[in-house]
Amino acid sequence: MKNKKGWLACVLCVAGFILVAWWRSDDAASVKEYHRNEGMVFNTIYHFTYEATEDYQAQIEAELCRFNGSLSPFEKNSIISLFNANDTTARADNWFTTVFNRSREIFLDTEGAFDPTVSPLVNVWGFGFKSGINPTPETIDSLWQLVGMDRMSLVDGRLYKEDPRMTLNFSAIAKGYAVDVVAAFLREKGVENYLVEIGGEIAAHGRNSRGELWRVGIDTPDEGNVAGGAIEAVIAISDGAMATSGNYRNYRIVDGRRVAHTIDPSTGYPAQHNLLSATVLAPDCMTADAYATAFMVLGVERSLEIAARHAGLEAYLIYAVDSVTTAVAMTPGMQQYLFGE
Repeated sequence: MKNKKGWLACVLCVAGFILVAWWRSDDAASVKEYHRNEGMVFNTIYHFTYEATEDYQAQIEAELCRFNGSLSPFEKNSIISLFNANDTTARADNWFTTVFNRSREIFLDTEGAFDPTVSPLVNVWGFGFKSGINPTPETIDSLWQLVGMDRMSLVDGRLYKEDPRMTLNFSAIAKGYAVDVVAAFLREKGVENYLVEIGGEIAAHGRNSRGELWRVGIDTPDEGNVAGGAIEAVIAISDGAMATSGNYRNYRIVDGRRVAHTIDPSTGYPAQHNLLSATVLAPDCMTADAYATAFMVLGVERSLEIAARHAGLEAYLIYAVDSVTTAVAMTPGMQQYLFGE
């Protein structure tokens, strides 16, 4: 009888050990830690920092590869490339539909300052994916006839154009949308704390590994300032998105004068004003990205007017006072996000 009791005690002990070992193993697998991913996508660098039980880098890159197959004009068989080539078999997916509809909304809200159909003019000025020339007024006028987001429509997945020569390029909004796609992926995995950055466009939620708000710098708009160099201001956020557009790095010299890469869709010529950099905070990065681009077309006063119409849209605008002095104009709500102010 004693042997049987001893045997039973031994079995229970072993079973208990196995149960504890399994519980500890399962508990270890569920421990969250901050993962930091870095790589290249869309010909730019990305950085993802997030608290999770596993590293999602490979899955995120696969998602972005599929995203590229929808919206990249550099991919021959992407949906946008097929639409630009007037392929009648092409049909919009959810990504294309979302960015097309949001682009039309912002096109109308900015009175055409944001316009994804302006790419022929961007190319001819030498800032697109085709080699630019010093365009003549006649060339600019002929290409300007192909501009106008209101001259396209998307119905049941099919794209309709008033002129078949018209094309789309979502480069001024798609990078921000890609940030939103990654952020949505992380939220679906149960991630609450993350900072997603692709080429300077950002979405953030929760806190960093120190339990603090995420801090993001706004670069000083100096020609010699590389990304991540001198900082004009630091933004602290815990839920939202940020995008910055500027003319101080991407420009060409045409006939001895500097020509900025921001093309005004209303004229066909580079925007001419004193705004050097536009940083926009918004609930999503797609919106922030598009408005930052539009503000570089509109200039300081009109940008502030438009931002004031939208709850949750904040702007930090750096402009030139003279050849050596800069100043800042911002929406009233932007002040609360400035770290150290």
